[in-house]
Amino acid sequence: MKSLTIFWFRRDLRLHDNAGFYHALQQDYPVLPLFIFDTDILSKLPDRDDARVSFIHKTIVKLQEDLQDFGSTLLVKYGRPLEIFKELLQEYQVQAVYTNRDYEPYASQRDKAIYEMLQGQGIPYKSFKDQVIFERDEIMTRSGSPYKIYTPYKNTWKSTFKKEMVQPYTTQKHFGNLYKDVSSHIPSLQEMGFVSSNIPTPEPKLASELLQQYAQKRDLPAQDATSRIGPHLRFGTVSVREAVALALQHSNIWLQELIWREFFMQLLYHYPETAEESFYPKFRSINWRNNEEEFYRWCEGKTGFPLVDAGMRELNTTGFMHNRVRMVVASFLVKDLLIDWRWGELYFAQKLLDYEQASNIGNWQWAAGTGADAQPYFRVFNPDSQIKKFDKAYAYIKKWVPEYGTAAYHKPMVDHSLARDRAIAAYKKAISEATAV
Repeated sequence: MKSLTIFWFRRDLRLHDNAGFYHALQQDYPVLPLFIFDTDILSKLPDRDDARVSFIHKTIVKLQEDLQDFGSTLLVKYGRPLEIFKELLQEYQVQAVYTNRDYEPYASQRDKAIYEMLQGQGIPYKSFKDQVIFERDEIMTRSGSPYKIYTPYKNTWKSTFKKEMVQPYTTQKHFGNLYKDVSSHIPSLQEMGFVSSNIPTPEPKLASELLQQYAQKRDLPAQDATSRIGPHLRFGTVSVREAVALALQHSNIWLQELIWREFFMQLLYHYPETAEESFYPKFRSINWRNNEEEFYRWCEGKTGFPLVDAGMRELNTTGFMHNRVRMVVASFLVKDLLIDWRWGELYFAQKLLDYEQASNIGNWQWAAGTGADAQPYFRVFNPDSQIKKFDKAYAYIKKWVPEYGTAAYHKPMVDHSLARDRAIAAYKKAISEATAV
């Protein structure tokens, strides 16, 4: 058996500007690139035509083709990562495993198990920072604790940042150290129990003109004025260093959105329990109504509130929802219908092309008023006034709710003013009970 280093692709599906791949390629042993279709993740997906799985599969095919241009290939496996690594140790003389860090709770547990198994075999497991500019304990308060408020986190992020942090890793200079003697079959979607989705993942739009106009147009859902970079940051087809470099050049507001992403990542990393629970304990005993029929009407975009319905129909059709509208539909579910934010978070997790656990949980807890630096619980979006501010010509609504304004359109399922009062009372009651304990 020939000695080699394994580089394990996960959330970094690109050959260029890839931190862990760069470091692996500089070692003494040739590098075998690996990707695993993780059944522990795939088995939990409810839809067999999941658009994200189709996107990953297409990206993996392209990655393998690109590696073949350099006389190498991508070893693709399907199964549980720990078991696959045990098999690889039988097939190859593995000298080290390199990868880029993932901070989500499941990923941390998976990586710990593989690290311990490799350590038992005397094989180094080396991981690198790649999907963020700052990670883990790099941006902390003066007392050494994680930030819970975005603005001071953002200020410290900016004051700590140095321009060399966005210098790309020149992986292409070291492709001569790729492992050559390997053939690999990529399992088809059908072999893995999936079918090809008819929802495409759009290419990111990073033109200077769009980014320069981002601050003025980003809140207008009828305009195609956002970057659509979310799925590409999630799966690493675009480097975060490239994104931040563009933001520094063209748009401070877009940069702040990228910093929000890192803020939410450090929150989930330091407080993994918030994947399941409200960040603040005082909100963990809210008496949710959780009416299933009302939840399904929300899911289907049949609430009788046109901006909410437009957003949900856009999501169900395209896997995307404009960020301004995400805030409105989330507020409506949690405050107007008094349905647990976790129900909405799970639905978004199933549908969003750009689903990223930390951001999804962070944004849902923000809308619910239960999270770190969330909007106050007593602030409730008015779906109608949001139309006047951001879609006053009804262009977005008419695109997704063509029956709006006709007898065919649903009547509003709740009285917003009464629902608002009901929600505030439920929150106050939960806070009072938590304080009395």
